[in-house]
Amino acid sequence: MAGRETIAARTERAKRILRKLRKAYGDADCALTHRSAFELLIATILSAQSTDETVNKVTPVLFKKYPNPSKLAAAELEDAQEIVHPTGFFRQKAKNIIGAATRIMDEFDGEVPQTIEELITLPGVARKTANVVLGTWFDKNVGVVVDTHVGRLADRLRLTWNHKDTKDAIRIEKDLMRVIPQKDWTYLSHALIWHGRKVCSARKPDCERCTLAIDCPSKGRI
Repeated sequence: MAGRETIAARTERAKRILRKLRKAYGDADCALTHRSAFELLIATILSAQSTDETVNKVTPVLFKKYPNPSKLAAAELEDAQEIVHPTGFFRQKAKNIIGAATRIMDEFDGEVPQTIEELITLPGVARKTANVVLGTWFDKNVGVVVDTHVGRLADRLRLTWNHKDTKDAIRIEKDLMRVIPQKDWTYLSHALIWHGRKVCSARKPDCERCTLAIDCPSKGRI
């Protein structure tokens, strides 16, 4: 079905999928606990190759001791490593979050920048993390967050043009941006992540319970 779709047909199917996601997960939001742009930024950096649950256990300790960029920029590397250790890759992550806080203080007057061009200059921040912060905290839909769930579901739903490559996050993001209205980019990411965790898992998708099944070319084929 999807292999012969025109972009117009795929866009219409994407809109149907989006409507169904809103009906099923109307309150879908970022699962990382945060109270500020700074906390969301640091939590997202720590979430790489980790789980939200693990990060949410670590960040209360981290932010109690280092509640703002100024405090974190002055942190001892070894202390930060000990706190973020459970998230994995703790040496590099500790270096990145201290480096990000330092750059925020030195280059951005202590405030988390609000453009993707500025955000990706921070250590540990690539396009995915920047999209999370801009979309979730600043309500700026400048891109689609493509994590493992979003990449997997974009492939299974055939919302991408080269579905054999599910690891090219930038290409997947561009494909999704072609068929999803810009105002819905941030929500789409949150909703697909929720759906990926609850229904369309990596190993055993529950197609019988899937509200998107009628619009999914992969139904019953995985």
